[in-house]
Amino acid sequence: MTLMQRKQRVEPVRPETLWPTWLSNRSLVDWPSWALFADGPEMKVEEFTDGDRLVIRAELPGIDPDKDVEITVSDHTLTIRAERRREEQVEDKDGYRSEFEYGSFVRSMTLPTGAGESDVEATYRDGILEVRVPVAAETEARKVPITRN
Repeated sequence: MTLMQRKQRVEPVRPETLWPTWLSNRSLVDWPSWALFADGPEMKVEEFTDGDRLVIRAELPGIDPDKDVEITVSDHTLTIRAERRREEQVEDKDGYRSEFEYGSFVRSMTLPTGAGESDVEATYRDGILEVRVPVAAETEARKVPITRN
């Protein structure tokens, strides 16, 4: 017997279903770039284990990690905050052009039990922020004997 894989049909999201009825102004819904403002900038993250370490890699191209990134650990939660700022000015014989881009990113992840919050290390290379968190090996559950009095 062979199993057939069925493809699920995904219906496109209609913009008017995402906004409350009192915000359903047709000029807003018909605007082609409305989705840019729905969630704000996104930080792509991957998480995996490498031996006894949890590795979190975040894609953050075009930032200065010394000035624009903050990593905090508190109550078993690792939070990465970053801000991107870029300005470009071009002046030539045909005229002057100025362009800028900016945005803030925040991503929080719950750390597993046994994570060493005080020994977190972070590196930045080629637009990738890598955070390594030591994690103690999980111990097996221990059965607790019950005594009668």
